[in-house]
Amino acid sequence: MDVELRQLRCLVAIVDEGTFTDAAVALGVSQAAVSRTLASLERALGVRLLRRTSREVTPTATGMRVVVQARRVLGEVNDLVREAASGHSILRIGYAWSAVGRHTPAFQRRWARTHPETDLHLVRVNSATAGLAEGTCDLSVVRNSLEDRRFDGAIVGLERRLCALSAEDPLAAHRELRLADLSDRVLLIDRRTGTTTPELWPPGSRPVTEETHDVDDWLNVISSGRCVGMTAESTAHQYPRPGVVYRPVSDAEPIAVRLTWWRDDPHPKTQAAIELLTALYRGD
Repeated sequence: MDVELRQLRCLVAIVDEGTFTDAAVALGVSQAAVSRTLASLERALGVRLLRRTSREVTPTATGMRVVVQARRVLGEVNDLVREAASGHSILRIGYAWSAVGRHTPAFQRRWARTHPETDLHLVRVNSATAGLAEGTCDLSVVRNSLEDRRFDGAIVGLERRLCALSAEDPLAAHRELRLADLSDRVLLIDRRTGTTTPELWPPGSRPVTEETHDVDDWLNVISSGRCVGMTAESTAHQYPRPGVVYRPVSDAEPIAVRLTWWRDDPHPKTQAAIELLTALYRGD
């Protein structure tokens, strides 16, 4: 079955304009061409789509359903064309949980001021590549090294590791914690996008773990007091939550913040994004 976009456009035009003559004018073709195109679509689908009388043209029941789908398909094609035509006037940066934390507003403001020709869109995608592999973004912020050789990356900053725990937890009274303070707790982790695994602790003192795949679920469970979490400093800035406190873990190594991109198709503004984020993390 071969259905072409010109056939769908013809069908929609006939329904919208009400007659073959008016549809021909709207499409810039002859009335005979409109009739032939519609007939070829009906043959391809094996159904009758329109009822024609001397005074009006109306869709059949099947025709109504096809018109609805045709409008959706044509709309998506128009979106595709606009996307391709936009070139690099948009820079989409994906992130899994917390973008670049406290630097996020400054990053957006400085980008708009220094690169007004390229709109910056931040996109949350909870996947290992923060939307890069899925085609959702041009660059992504990740806090784990991607071993996939299709991607390249650069470290733009470091963040402290913080423990997230219930405000009612006795450890919440401490200004900072150590890994040993958490070894007998249940640690809530996201293996897909998270930065913490039991291997952060020495053998023999590793906490029991439970898994989650969403930051809101992670926070809700932690606020209940059933689990604690370990996360990058940016999470505390992006997700303050009543009932949850964040405390630095003094003997846990910091987390590298990486900007990643497709090795064979970097966005032209990649270097500009690296430089701006690096400056923000340096405190410039």
